[in-house]
Amino acid sequence: MYDLIIENANLVTCDKNHNVIWNASMAITDGKIQIIESNSEKKLLDLTASQKIDARNKIVMPGLINMHCHAADSLFRGLVEELSLEAWLQKVWIAEKAILTPKTTYTGSVLGLAENLLSGVTSVMDMFWYPNEAVKAANDLGMRISTGGIFFDYPGIGNRSHEDFLKEAEKFFEDYNSNESVFPGVMPHGTYTVSPEHLKEAKKIAERHNGLYHIHAAETLAEQSDIKERYGQSVIRHLHSNGLLDQKAILAHCVHLDDAEIQLIADNESIVVHNPMSNLKLGSGIAPIHKMFEAGVTLTLGTDGAISGNDLDMWLTMRLAASLPKGNTLDPKVVNAKTVLHMATLNGAKALGKEDKLGSLEVGKIADFIFVDMDKIHAVPVFDPITHLVYSTCKSDISDVFIGGQQVVSDGGITTLNIKDILEDVRKLSPQIVASLR
Repeated sequence: MYDLIIENANLVTCDKNHNVIWNASMAITDGKIQIIESNSEKKLLDLTASQKIDARNKIVMPGLINMHCHAADSLFRGLVEELSLEAWLQKVWIAEKAILTPKTTYTGSVLGLAENLLSGVTSVMDMFWYPNEAVKAANDLGMRISTGGIFFDYPGIGNRSHEDFLKEAEKFFEDYNSNESVFPGVMPHGTYTVSPEHLKEAKKIAERHNGLYHIHAAETLAEQSDIKERYGQSVIRHLHSNGLLDQKAILAHCVHLDDAEIQLIADNESIVVHNPMSNLKLGSGIAPIHKMFEAGVTLTLGTDGAISGNDLDMWLTMRLAASLPKGNTLDPKVVNAKTVLHMATLNGAKALGKEDKLGSLEVGKIADFIFVDMDKIHAVPVFDPITHLVYSTCKSDISDVFIGGQQVVSDGGITTLNIKDILEDVRKLSPQIVASLR
């Protein structure tokens, strides 16, 4: 007997061949997919399970993977508007310094991660000041998270020194390296906020624990100019010359690159996270993802934080990722829907080092999957479910979310945590947040 059987599903597997199985069934036991078949085969129809769910008029697909987020910054959504990144950060850091403690970071992390979860995101890479609180929030919601010790050279949150950050990063690996739902890494903020020496020290910790290395890179022209003035070379060349580019390096943004830098990223097999909404809203620019794909770079998708893009919507992110290159190149065939769907699923799993376990619906993989409601005005008719997902689907179309075979969202509501209590905590905190910039 199986734990769960999903019946009558329109299965978008997101496997390497982009297989779609209409009217399919999927059996799950111990949190893993045991069988996938078309109902025309009728094998599963006669099998028993502790629970059977009818997914008629649903697309069933893997959970999305948001590869760059600052979840707790949802506390500051809409607080700082219509500024370029550098001026914007100066105000953001003032607000964060005044408000953030481990307790408020947990509250903000639940707020941001819950928004991700309700929109069909099952795994998030999160960079923030108190990673343990982000992990607690993810665990309480039933999500998977990649995070770890942050590095920041200037006076930051909690008055921690570089030595403090080193100790915290080491301890994070010790605490979570064996946790199936946590993918540990180090999170140096950027080349303009962390010295080359400290960037390399962070890398040594990651290498010692076989962990990930996540950093903002080449986001704005001002950043490129600053790094060239300080170190005599561009951001990507700076990272490369310090031995920081490899398969474990995950570079957020990469908006301003020349062809040689793109090739450096490709040659080192580093990962790029495209964040189109944040890049557009901050006036940072549009990343040349079509050129990166041509060079063989693995690209993933991120929302960035709700303080910069104002929401955490991976569906909007996909639509922008698919559409912006077409407008830039005047070529409607460039960066197609299948490619973008992989950016949000299988490529994210590859970036996390979990391609064998996550990112697609295949026998033997972990059962992280979502239901997309097709019983909507904008979902009738659907001729191609993949283009529907990329160009038409809204985050409000997500009705149910399963992680490790356990249902964590049911009929649009979170089952694991009382979100109303969190919302009330945020409302009580709001006057302090507003006052932080007065």
